[in-house]
Amino acid sequence: QVQLVESGGGLVQAGGSLRLSCAASTRTFDYYTMGWFRQAPGKEREMVATVRSGGSTDYADFVKGRFAISRDNAKNTVYLQMSSLKPEDTAVYYCGAVQAGNWPSYWGQGTQVTVSS
Repeated sequence: QVQLVESGGGLVQAGGSLRLSCAASTRTFDYYTMGWFRQAPGKEREMVATVRSGGSTDYADFVKGRFAISRDNAKNTVYLQMSSLKPEDTAVYYCGAVQAGNWPSYWGQGTQVTVSS
């Protein structure tokens, strides 16, 4: 079982920045691919970015060049640095731990990000 706790969401103006953090309670953090996902009202949850245990990353096209995912295995923490935020980035952002395949087996409770125009 992996427990994930996100922090760092909030209200920001368009063009601004936020950094999300996700702390994981597990002794095997290194084994998981970690990711950030988001869900806007009325829409399905979608992948934003993932980072493998070795540090390689993947990004959704709509955040490439604006967001950066990273992890600190010593702190069991994954981060999402978001820059040049747009109103369409408004969503609940979820941290996920991927055990197999491409979709998380474990989820955090989510943190709201609201970008005003």
